[in-house]
Amino acid sequence: MDKIYETNKKAGFDYEILETFEAGLQLFGFEVKAVKAGRMNLEGAYVWVRGGEAYLINASISPYQPKNTPAGYEPQRNRKLLLSRKELDYLSGKSQEKGLTLVPLRCYAKGTFLKLAVAVARKKRKHDKRESIRAREEDRTIRRLTAHARD
Repeated sequence: MDKIYETNKKAGFDYEILETFEAGLQLFGFEVKAVKAGRMNLEGAYVWVRGGEAYLINASISPYQPKNTPAGYEPQRNRKLLLSRKELDYLSGKSQEKGLTLVPLRCYAKGTFLKLAVAVARKKRKHDKRESIRAREEDRTIRRLTAHARD
C-alpha cells in the first residue's frame, strides 16, 4: 500500500476528473523530508506544460528544519515533473484544449520514490457543485438509516 502524504481536497469538488497520470517529482533532499513530515500543500496548485517539460506551480513545501534550510529557499518554487515523452506530448495537447486544465490530486510514496497524481480535469459549474453536495448528503443519510436499521 502506498503512503499518501498530501491530497488536494478541493480538486474533486471544484473539478470533474477526466483522466489521471502518475508523475515523478524533482525535489531537493530536504524537500523530500519535509513532504514526508506532512509539510506540503497542494491547494491552489496546478501543472503547466511548456517547452516539452511539465512543472508543478504554486505548490508549497515549507522547510523541514527552517534553521538548516539553504539561504534563498523558496517554498513555492516551480518543481519539475518527470513524465515520459509520450505523456508530456499528450498532456501538452490536453492543456491547450479549451476548458481543460491539469490539476495535482495527491502526493504519495511508491516504493522509495515520491509520486504525484496529475489529473486532466474540467472546472465544474455552480449547479454541478450543488448536485455533488446533494448526492453526498443523500448517500450520507442512506448510510445513516441502514446503520440504524442494523442496530
